[in-house]
Amino acid sequence: MLKNLIGIDLGGTTTKMAFLNEEGEVLDKWRILTDISDNGSHIVENIIESINKHIEEAGKTKADFIGIGMGTPGAVNSERGTVSEAYNLNWVDEQPIRQLIQDGIGLPFDLDNDANVASLGEYWKGAGSAEADVVFATLGTGVGGGVIANGKLIHGVNGGAGEIGHITVEPRGYQCTCGKQGCLETYASATGIVRLAEDMTKDFRGTSRLKELINGDEKVTSKLVFYLADNGDILANQVVDRVCFYLGLALSMIGNTFNPASIIIGGGVSNAGNTLLQPTTKYFQENAFSSVRDSTKIKLAELGNDAGVIGAASMALQFK
Repeated sequence: MLKNLIGIDLGGTTTKMAFLNEEGEVLDKWRILTDISDNGSHIVENIIESINKHIEEAGKTKADFIGIGMGTPGAVNSERGTVSEAYNLNWVDEQPIRQLIQDGIGLPFDLDNDANVASLGEYWKGAGSAEADVVFATLGTGVGGGVIANGKLIHGVNGGAGEIGHITVEPRGYQCTCGKQGCLETYASATGIVRLAEDMTKDFRGTSRLKELINGDEKVTSKLVFYLADNGDILANQVVDRVCFYLGLALSMIGNTFNPASIIIGGGVSNAGNTLLQPTTKYFQENAFSSVRDSTKIKLAELGNDAGVIGAASMALQFK
């Protein structure tokens, strides 16, 4: 008899959860607010309560499920099943997540970094589903990623594999929260794009709606920068071109290292669509080794906000 899977995508504001079947079809999905008060001590208990309630309301029992997977911010220790340094969850110290959830729900549980888990989602059911070698880059508040080689997620010796956001694209460039300078994250994240726009405005002498908004201390977002670029704003187009240059350069380094079938761009910034994809692909091709340029494709993610729960649920298949 086919059983179901449970996926959890833990975020700093909301926690998304879903029931899926073994083929990766979402059967039911919902979300709860992530309560980070009291050092995040309510987060896991709220997840346990919500899942147990949904199992009961669906008329199912634990026997109907194979297991649970979860994507989480922070540093994940896969062996111990713990999370630490998840500052947006107020989890500074190591949290024994696996033990707590297994005890609270009674199903086997595994977890991984949220960017890795989103990459598993796109690999299983999204833009990389026909390929064994895929790299995922997620552009949101920060820049993360995941590397899948020969069907296996690569973690590295200390869990640092896939840290695409910390590829240096501008030596001695913007200061990054990681302590380095010039990381991709400081230029291609949602916040990085706005910072770049503000800096480029200082030297721009022409007429531009983007310049008017920035000089008038109006709220500017990365989404607005791409919108203005789409509508012919010269400064906005210059900003987008610079962002895509840095992104294409970083992706060419990844391509030259791994030569995956696809490099998939996801996260909120990827909603810019072809305005982001086309110039990024151009700069990727300019900087990639010829055999990589001819074989590695740059694609947009397909699963949107569901990538996390789908990728998390795929981790539970190991418990079959």
